[in-house]
Amino acid sequence: MKRALLHGTVACFLAAAIACFPARTEAAVIDAQSWSAYKAKFLDASGRIVDDGNGNISHSEGQGYGMLLAYLADRPADFEQIWYFTRTELLLRDDGLAAWRWSPDSTPHVTDINNASDGDILIAYALALAGAGWKRNDYTTAASGIARKLLAEVVIEADGRTLLLPAASGFAAADREDGPVINPSYLIFEAFPVLAKLAPSEKWQKLSVDGLAVLKEVRFGPRRLPSDWVSMKGTPRPADGFPPEFGYNSLRIPLYLARGGITDKPLLTDYMKGMTAPEGGLGIVDVETGEVKERLSDPGYEIINHVVACVVDGTKLPPAATRFVPTLYYPSTLHLLGLSFVVEEHPECL
Repeated sequence: MKRALLHGTVACFLAAAIACFPARTEAAVIDAQSWSAYKAKFLDASGRIVDDGNGNISHSEGQGYGMLLAYLADRPADFEQIWYFTRTELLLRDDGLAAWRWSPDSTPHVTDINNASDGDILIAYALALAGAGWKRNDYTTAASGIARKLLAEVVIEADGRTLLLPAASGFAAADREDGPVINPSYLIFEAFPVLAKLAPSEKWQKLSVDGLAVLKEVRFGPRRLPSDWVSMKGTPRPADGFPPEFGYNSLRIPLYLARGGITDKPLLTDYMKGMTAPEGGLGIVDVETGEVKERLSDPGYEIINHVVACVVDGTKLPPAATRFVPTLYYPSTLHLLGLSFVVEEHPECL
């Protein structure tokens, strides 16, 4: 489904009528072979997405990513399988948000009942797209409920800015001395206009505008990169108790910017330069010193800079980046998100 068609159909929420959405008619933007390879490695029979780089746990982020990728692959049965696990195993909290961490080796399996806001956003966003594209009122209703709960629990006003807390507990000003603390990579810009139709509020637009302004502000050290966790108390700075690093969380920020239609060339170029390791590939970076602590050469990580280069100046993706071969859960997920975006929005870069 082309993004123009998607935005047009999402606008029908204004009429509060799911019947206004056309059925998905265009080819999937994730090809059958790539989805089958992803599914075979990371989706188990229960419907959980397995994070094989993190002790084979599952989490709300992975479930949301899996649902989004299944939608982009146009696989309703796989989507329903992932959603079944999500709603029966993670949607256990009293506030309607998802517990973030599920371990196969623990009893009970949920080992942290706190939510993760990016996981909830991804789940609601995927449900909204699937509800529209496949005419599933139950998906749309579930998405609306999660969107309302996100507004109530984790979207806050602080010092004149609308911010997204990483979770309902533990990050607000009342929870910690340097609060509120944010994770800039939780800003999934492409989802906010969709969630605004599900749970109408001006806060979604403010979150988008203020979120972009925050991303321009929270760039530290010689490489001008954000840390994964940022204190927004007074002048932004790396949050206490976390490594001051541009890490596995933050490296997806430019991908989210591109997928969200934000084509700020100076900002994207700064990210591309700052996150590139001297030997090539991406780097986990100490934001205070600029030192590259770890080099990441997995194609799923490297595609992020390829996507940015495509958006910024039309550079074609190298042939290796266009071929999906699953490695570990997280880079493989980013690979499909990046590749599907280019297929859908920038085929000239293929």
